Amino acid sequence: MVTIDGFRCSGSGAIVRQAVAFSALTGRPIRVVNVRAKRDKPGLRAQHLRVIEAVAELVNGQTEGLVQGSREFVFRPGLLKVRRFYRWDIGCAGSTTMLALGIVPVLAFAESPVMVEVRGGLFQDFAPSAFHLQHVVLTLLRQMGLAAEIEIVRPGYVPRGEGVLRLSVQPKQGPLQAIVQDKAGPITRVWGIALSSHLEERQVSRRMAEAARAVLAQAGYPADIEIRHDTESLQPGAALALFADRGTANQGTTARLGADQAGAIRRRAESIGGYVAKQLLQEIESGATLDRFAADQLIPFAALAEGESRFIIPAITDHVLTGAWLADVFLGARVRIDDQRLMITGAGFRVTSKRTAG
Repeated sequence: MVTIDGFRCSGSGAIVRQAVAFSALTGRPIRVVNVRAKRDKPGLRAQHLRVIEAVAELVNGQTEGLVQGSREFVFRPGLLKVRRFYRWDIGCAGSTTMLALGIVPVLAFAESPVMVEVRGGLFQDFAPSAFHLQHVVLTLLRQMGLAAEIEIVRPGYVPRGEGVLRLSVQPKQGPLQAIVQDKAGPITRVWGIALSSHLEERQVSRRMAEAARAVLAQAGYPADIEIRHDTESLQPGAALALFADRGTANQGTTARLGADQAGAIRRRAESIGGYVAKQLLQEIESGATLDRFAADQLIPFAALAEGESRFIIPAITDHVLTGAWLADVFLGARVRIDDQRLMITGAGFRVTSKRTAG
């Protein structure tokens, strides 16, 4: 059994999500202690419980200590054998995208295509947004050979949640492929999505978009921002996501950077627009080919892939260090960081019969 100290590096739920996924794939049981020790409310929250339970269901695993608030749990994986469809409800506004990121590495090596429906929050602070997962992370995974798509069936916001995210994964035959994006080409397109639910009369989507366009235009980047008005959500809410496409195919490298923010009480639409635009400009000006959020989310997949993946990242975050640490513990994958250059030598992980193996 491998003991994982949840106080290390980010001290966050990312440790839970990645350790359980790696455990499921490698067949190595784990004990995680000091769960989310560096968070204001340590211990397992509803979304972390669902991630562990979902992965356990995929691999017929056994668990101990799965109660909300628990700071220690055990996960013993069984055999990877999946059904065609799953439905999981987080039961609150907990992040559906965190759950998706926890199960996709496992579903990548399943025996057949899988459809998953997850209910909970799609847009909130301190979690990947559905737009970022859809347009940045899954775009990168497709370049690595993994066909995965999400559909936003119904937006969900804090505090109620009740959003619906549908995920489909076509398993990869053979190992994932390394991806190289180590040249920061010119910005070829800046675009985005301004979404609001039940707020059309207040013109929240338009106001977010106009504020973002003004900041980006001042920096020399005209932006094409789609305005969406939703009436399906069970409560009012909003989210803005901006993206910058960098480089061209004939230059041998293409990259997409993303930035976003969800609406919140007393958070004005103009404030959201300005904040997200400035955040995207920071990513662009850093010369990165992988934004700060995608950087840690891609490490587990690059560690599983065959070959060396290379990126330029804006900064070394605790989440990046978390991914490097766990990739080494479970796969022996070598992660090197030289200034802004992130290099991951993957393990070439592949499925052997019903049990997965490195």
